[in-house]
Amino acid sequence: MNSCVLMAEIIKQPELRYKADNQLEITEMLVQFPGPRENDPPANLKVVGFGNLAKEIQQNYHQGDRVILIGRLSMNTIERPEGFKEKRAEMTVQQIHHLDSASDNSSMQWQANQTIPVATPQAQSVNTVPPVAANTPKTNKVNAAPVENVPQPEPVSQATSYEPSTYPAMVEEDIPEDDIPF
Repeated sequence: MNSCVLMAEIIKQPELRYKADNQLEITEMLVQFPGPRENDPPANLKVVGFGNLAKEIQQNYHQGDRVILIGRLSMNTIERPEGFKEKRAEMTVQQIHHLDSASDNSSMQWQANQTIPVATPQAQSVNTVPPVAANTPKTNKVNAAPVENVPQPEPVSQATSYEPSTYPAMVEEDIPEDDIPF
């Protein structure tokens, strides 16, 4: 399954545009994230969102915002004027979240609308019996021997000879060389 989670910073303001039939919104933006190694330069990635998510991105996210992006990666081949083809990665975003929670108004509103269940102690009924401590057995009522009286097997000494045993050499039968069976 093609799924990618990326933490990045928006470096190009999200741009909202519409498909030719004016029915589908598309938002494109450029994000930047650190390279895999310490000395590597940061990498850039084009991010595309569709539909209602495209509107939300254009309204709520701006250049300089740090975000968590969840989506699918794809590779696009582009014809260069120099005459060769270049492949570029593109992410189709499915979810986006602010990394800095202070600037995320939608998640703060969501948290304010949520009710948090709280456990409340139940009142005891009048006819309850108080708990009694369990009694520990004082004698061994089962006909079993205590662990200390169980006989332990005696260790058996093994042969300490580590010399390899010698076997007589195998005797080969004399086969005449000119007698080749066909």
